[in-house]
Amino acid sequence: MSRIPVILDGDPGHDDAIAWMLAKASPMLDIRAVTSVCGNQTIEKTTYNALRICTLLGIDCPVAMGRPSPLLAEPMNAPSVHGQSGLDGPKLPEPAMELSRMRSVELMAKVLRESEAPVTIVSTGPQTNVAALLLAHPELKNKIGQISLMGGGIAHGNWTPAAEFNILVDPEAAKIVFESGVPVIMSGLDVTEKALIFPADFERIRAVGNQVAGVVADWLEFFYAFHRELGYPGAPLHDPVAVVSLVRPDLLISKELCVEVETKGEYCRGATIGHDRKPANARVNLGIDRDGFADFLVEAVSTYGEGKQ
Repeated sequence: MSRIPVILDGDPGHDDAIAWMLAKASPMLDIRAVTSVCGNQTIEKTTYNALRICTLLGIDCPVAMGRPSPLLAEPMNAPSVHGQSGLDGPKLPEPAMELSRMRSVELMAKVLRESEAPVTIVSTGPQTNVAALLLAHPELKNKIGQISLMGGGIAHGNWTPAAEFNILVDPEAAKIVFESGVPVIMSGLDVTEKALIFPADFERIRAVGNQVAGVVADWLEFFYAFHRELGYPGAPLHDPVAVVSLVRPDLLISKELCVEVETKGEYCRGATIGHDRKPANARVNLGIDRDGFADFLVEAVSTYGEGKQ
């Protein structure tokens, strides 16, 4: 079976990094480009993190920097969750590759033009780059097979009562993506807060023994430290669900819905409203086999080599 060409677009971020680990581990995916976006931290920091993650994981493809801010709004960052670097915790290797001279939209467009097969965009940060691509290159829309994104929440938000962080950072961009006509898979808080990895799972991952397994376990420890203070029993791995949607859909429960994005409300800006009063524009993930997801993470880190005996 031919591999699915993908572009990884994100603002890494511990859970973005783990999502990219799953993507690199999967024989189903062919990573053609990595693009950074402003979100969890500034564009300079998320780009540096993207380069370090690609070096650690052995992702050999062009890496491009995205826009320094959302389409219309001022930048928002999340240092309380991911630290001042955007990826605090274990020491990572310095980048082994140069940053592309192209910016994110230019690189995305190049990948789409050159691909014979439709390209899937896995977007685990704000939708700024994806929306900018759709605006700048409408002629390439039919080259996008689907967009698997992490963002939003049908039931509730997390950064505000109504809005999830990725959508709230750039709701105008999210609105463009959901209204684009491109098939969308939405992994929002409804499913990602059920994608919990418990401390016992951290140790299963660490026990694999290779370098990537050790780093992933340390990322989980750091990420969980923030969520433990909020009462979570484990680390909710939001962004990896966008990859699981492509390679292990059997682990998920989903529903076809029309998702609309609130861009103007004083209290509800960034809310994602899911309903069936209009034709569906997204496959919305709502549930996950948590134990199967944890097992899948262990299997994925095992593909990065045997550990020390």
